[in-house]
Amino acid sequence: MELELTDKSVLITGGSRGIGLACARAFAKEGCALHLVSSNAQALDTARRELEASGITAVRTTAADLADPHARAALIDAAGPLDVLVNNAGAIPGGTVDAVDEAVWRASWELKLFGYIDLAKRVLPAMMERGSGVIVNVIGIAGVMPRADYIYGATANAALNAFTQAAGVQATFHGVRIVGVNPGPCATERLERMTRARAQATLGDPARWKEMLVRLPFGRPSEPEEMADLVVFLSSARASYLSGVVIDADGGTRYR
Repeated sequence: MELELTDKSVLITGGSRGIGLACARAFAKEGCALHLVSSNAQALDTARRELEASGITAVRTTAADLADPHARAALIDAAGPLDVLVNNAGAIPGGTVDAVDEAVWRASWELKLFGYIDLAKRVLPAMMERGSGVIVNVIGIAGVMPRADYIYGATANAALNAFTQAAGVQATFHGVRIVGVNPGPCATERLERMTRARAQATLGDPARWKEMLVRLPFGRPSEPEEMADLVVFLSSARASYLSGVVIDADGGTRYR
């Protein structure tokens, strides 16, 4: 299937590991010019060297704390014209409403909730003026499957679902698409950390964390590459009539 992504410029936040890095690999296979952003300069350098070793030469990297509005503004100013923005940076800590310090959840919202919205707002004017462009928000299934022990993440994700749906409808009148992906449990370092904490709380032993995953659809979490393939498809010409939609890519977890 020809995705018509060759030479497209793609900015991926949180691009040094997990789903973000998997997206970078997938876009690279389609011949895209990549710009990866992360707060971890060392991880970014490792990702860049991996991609270049595979034959990809058009890889830019920026180490930045995207929780800082000034850093977000500087990033978009320096990035140049973009065909695709993949909002992927941000991890909101788990915990019940009384268990997470206010400064912590507000800081995590500044990175993910406000960061996604701010970056989208900053790239939209140029995309709308040109009459083309795609924004993909990688959000999380908790936005439609809220849990008390992940209340701040679920609330932020629900807001991003609403933003994606509403802004995605408006953007189509200017030739731009905004779509979202809600991954369910995905085999990343973050999933292991969170599941270890849950195993400690429920089983009294963090080493038993894999037992917490056996009842997932297909008996496993998704792989980052599965989420990346969906992001790349949604960014492509093959998804040209999709905007204002968020795909729940959870294997049916929410129905179990």
